[in-house]
Amino acid sequence: MKVIITSKNVKASDKLKDTIQKKLEKLGKYFSDDIGVNVMLSEERNHKKIEATIKAKGMIFRAEDKSGDFYTGIDNIVEKLSKQMSRFKDKIQKKHRDSKEFMFEDWPEAEPRDEGVVVKTKKFELVPMTVEEAVVQMEMLEHNFYVFLNMETDSVNVVYKRKDDNYGLLETTY
Repeated sequence: MKVIITSKNVKASDKLKDTIQKKLEKLGKYFSDDIGVNVMLSEERNHKKIEATIKAKGMIFRAEDKSGDFYTGIDNIVEKLSKQMSRFKDKIQKKHRDSKEFMFEDWPEAEPRDEGVVVKTKKFELVPMTVEEAVVQMEMLEHNFYVFLNMETDSVNVVYKRKDDNYGLLETTY
């Protein structure tokens, strides 16, 4: 497993990097190929934030944690990623039935839980507009996201309200 560690507003010690590498390598046994993990360390407002993203054959596993120190954070991240993998094991097996990418027999068993189902379908017309107009429309509707046709890029986009009260934009490609 190849672990790429980047940091923002903080300097990661060699001991911390080694700990992150060792803890994340435990997840490497779930994949047959050598995969990469991107880890971002940052410090914001007296919190240590750690984010980890694993990309493997079209699947993305991602977890983040804010805590008092990075060592607690990496333990929480590994636990969250392991739970994600176990929760979606069956769905991944169906999607990658013939693939040798994932070693499913080693994956942790999922805790029993009710499966979510689609309970409502909604259709709406995509209206061409700018990002700024979409943000205004989202605010007027008092939603936390809004799907629209970006007239500047001629693609479907989503604007959303972030936890920090700013906005995000999701741009689609195909």
